[in-house]
Amino acid sequence: MRLRLIPRDVRFFDLFVDDAANVLGAARLLEAMLRKYDLIEKRAGEIRDAEHRGDEISHDIGHRLESTFVTPFDREDIHALISGLDDVLDYVEEVADMFVLYRIAEPSPVAIEMASIVVQQCVQIHEALGHLQGFRGLEKYWIEVHRLENEGDRLARAAIADLFGSGWDPIEIIRWKDVYALLETTIDKCEDVANIVERIVVKHA
Repeated sequence: MRLRLIPRDVRFFDLFVDDAANVLGAARLLEAMLRKYDLIEKRAGEIRDAEHRGDEISHDIGHRLESTFVTPFDREDIHALISGLDDVLDYVEEVADMFVLYRIAEPSPVAIEMASIVVQQCVQIHEALGHLQGFRGLEKYWIEVHRLENEGDRLARAAIADLFGSGWDPIEIIRWKDVYALLETTIDKCEDVANIVERIVVKHA
């Protein structure tokens, strides 16, 4: 049995969970914004606030990383994980802003469903990071994130194909194509985080 003379700073795991919880909160705000679709500028502002909180958590992790001699796993993987969560949060914020800036009159059922997929993925990521310290039993989480990503891709492809047969004004088609593409990218970014978690677990299994 190998003994560690210098303990690892396990506070990182709590910060990862805090970060993922904040991302999940922002994703839920986005879904609620699209379902209710009232006071959308205010709701987009709440998502922006969550993005600022995410920056604060990331900075906290970065400072701790600089001052910690022994980290719970490779530093580059910690950077990748935090960067991945930041990306998801940035794209959630961008989706919300797009509905405001593009003056979308009403969200489509597909857009709401895709936002719901982002929430479901973020739930899986949050749960996975809550169990990351043991580096075991996490496979079910990334498998579900991948399944949801496939579902999101299918929805986006079908929705974009429908746009070009809709007979809509070209400007409206471009707006919705951008919306669906951005939602799809957000779903992909969630899958990127799941891939990072998988890589960390495989290294420590």
